[in-house]
Amino acid sequence: QVQLVESGGGLVQAGESLRLSCAISGRSDSVANMAWFRRAQGEERKFVAAIVWHGQSTAYADAVKGRFTISRDKATSTAYLQMDSLRSEDTAVYYCATDSTRGPVLMRRSQAYETWGRGTQVTVSS
Repeated sequence: QVQLVESGGGLVQAGESLRLSCAISGRSDSVANMAWFRRAQGEERKFVAAIVWHGQSTAYADAVKGRFTISRDKATSTAYLQMDSLRSEDTAVYYCATDSTRGPVLMRRSQAYETWGRGTQVTVSS
């Protein structure tokens, strides 16, 4: 079983940066794919970025492409989301999610991930 804990959220000004972390514990060796999603108030949860845990492949939502970078450190079982040039529309609760049931594949659907963290709030003021 895998457990996920996000951290690094906070309140920043537009144009500033934040780096989110997702600490993976338990059966971290079983993780095949990992992603970040976000949910703004009153909206559905949306895909942000994905990474193949044992590879180099990544994918991004159009809204964050060129500003956000997903990465992972297998040695520490930690995933990251570097967020630069933040905008007010990036304000949301950010969740990390993992999949341990498939081969390496980039997935944008939230239903594809079976383990979720509790989220970390990111607020960007304009």
